[in-house]
Amino acid sequence: MLVGASVAKRSSRPWIVSDELWVLIEPLLPVPVPVPKLVAGRPRVPDRRALCGILFVLHTGIQWEYLPQELGFGSGMTCWRRFAAWNEVRVWDRLHAILLTKLRSARQLDWSRAVIDSTHVRAARRGPKGGPSPVDRARPGSKHHILVDWQGIPLAVSLTGGNRNDMTQLLPLLAKIPSVAGLVGRPRRRPNVLLADQSYDHDKYRRLVWSQGIKPVIARRGVPHGSGLGVDRWVVERTIAWLHGFRRLRVRWERRDDIHEAFLGLATCLITYRHVQRLCRDP
Repeated sequence: MLVGASVAKRSSRPWIVSDELWVLIEPLLPVPVPVPKLVAGRPRVPDRRALCGILFVLHTGIQWEYLPQELGFGSGMTCWRRFAAWNEVRVWDRLHAILLTKLRSARQLDWSRAVIDSTHVRAARRGPKGGPSPVDRARPGSKHHILVDWQGIPLAVSLTGGNRNDMTQLLPLLAKIPSVAGLVGRPRRRPNVLLADQSYDHDKYRRLVWSQGIKPVIARRGVPHGSGLGVDRWVVERTIAWLHGFRRLRVRWERRDDIHEAFLGLATCLITYRHVQRLCRDP
């Protein structure tokens, strides 16, 4: 049975959806199709309980079919179908934009500098957006690409094959930053400065970043260690550690890339929501 927000805050049960988070998510969910009363069958699992089951899988890394029935979240297949349907209507993208707007309204988004990086994850099976990983003996793998603000708040994430070059994802990731309103004036979606390591070193991409009004600060290959970027890039490395704190993201178990991307998007929303709770509390 679901419990209130006080229990949701317990670190031992992070998959319980708090009242505050549910208020943000519920309006984004599609309206369920009504079932005629004459049709026999089990009653529909409430969306909030199904979301708890999805969060349980995200936090624990358990396979869908092993979702404990005694928790009351419905079957693993029910949660999977609900998760796939919600992803089709871009629930997590819309939720992320709402959370970023809350942060900007409170003047808690730091657009002065953004940092980009990626990390490899092993793929348990082959599928779209997978490829031979150059850091894992060419075994199947994928990459998580992430762009964060100067506090480590995620602005955009994406999934590619493990053999994709980081620099090719620089512009697509910038394009994925949502248009963030919240203050008087135009919505914002571009940082002032973009920091990146040597894997993004290419003059072509420096020019393209400059053309968007963003100053690129990208380490050059062949420069001795100690260029100074390592001191500034720790914020994105910390955010990557937060992402992989969700056990389901440590290994890509899904053959379907959209389901793994949905987990990545949901985890991004949860990390952003933590910042909202910490930075946007009313005085």
